[in-house]
Amino acid sequence: MESTLIVSSSPHLHSGADTRGVMLDVIVALIPAGIASVWLFGWRALAVELVCVAACIAAEILSRWVLKRPSSIGDLSCVVTGLLLAYNLPVSIPLWQAALGCVAAIVVAKQMFGGIGQNFVNPALLGRIVLLASFPESMNTWTAPVQLQGVDAVTTATPLAVLASGGDLSAIPLDQLFFGMRGGCLGETCVFALLLGGAYLVIRRVITPIIPLVYIGTVFVMTWLLGANPLYHILSGGLLLGAIFMATDYTTSPINRSGQVVFAIGCGLLTVLIRLYGSLPEGVSFAIVIMNILTPLIERATRPLPFGEKRRWLRRG
Repeated sequence: MESTLIVSSSPHLHSGADTRGVMLDVIVALIPAGIASVWLFGWRALAVELVCVAACIAAEILSRWVLKRPSSIGDLSCVVTGLLLAYNLPVSIPLWQAALGCVAAIVVAKQMFGGIGQNFVNPALLGRIVLLASFPESMNTWTAPVQLQGVDAVTTATPLAVLASGGDLSAIPLDQLFFGMRGGCLGETCVFALLLGGAYLVIRRVITPIIPLVYIGTVFVMTWLLGANPLYHILSGGLLLGAIFMATDYTTSPINRSGQVVFAIGCGLLTVLIRLYGSLPEGVSFAIVIMNILTPLIERATRPLPFGEKRRWLRRG
């Protein structure tokens, strides 16, 4: 009896997940931080977020049309980029500047390299870095939470800026930092909301906890060894937002577990070094982008080998 052997490329089993489903889960996970941002900073936070999402959608449609590629807005990746970039911006930023950052994120970081799955750095972080370099005053003007000051137009320094200038944060209760009662970017302040979103992504198996836990753990250990307060560094700035939602990006982080550990340790080390010894009080964006660029090298060095083979540097002769 003759039988036909069908050979196909892996994977041979399909989990049923697709890009749209994954992005929808990420959007759901980002909702608590969005609600917290409106509660903390007022309705202008929602305006910034809506402008960023709309600008990312428009930039994706136009860039795909110019490049003569089929529309890709249905996968919702541009919506995720818009939300993440908005969460990395202060509430007082001019809306046209926020939109410009979205264009840089979608067109330069994503579409010019082929679209989703082919970008070598996280688009939202590149957009933030472009805005930070182009409009430093707007990107470093902070507004205190409405509940803390009673008005939404009081400028304040972020906790990391206070630490960088030699100030003391011991008078600020940790629960105040945990629930976002501080100046900062829209989506980074409320740690409670970010942990809710992170737990949802882990439960849905969209991400594994390896990168976030190793990243945060590295920051904890390094700040403790260098004489800084680990809890203030974890609860301040964009560490949790970056560790949960951006360092875990499928395209720009290693696939295998050992590579993810190396990647996360590198992110943590660079974040602490920039925060403590650099000219900027925050180092999450630059740390993740640098490690994004090194991801191919990390994967090459940590990729699993077939049984019986040795690493090149272990071979004799």
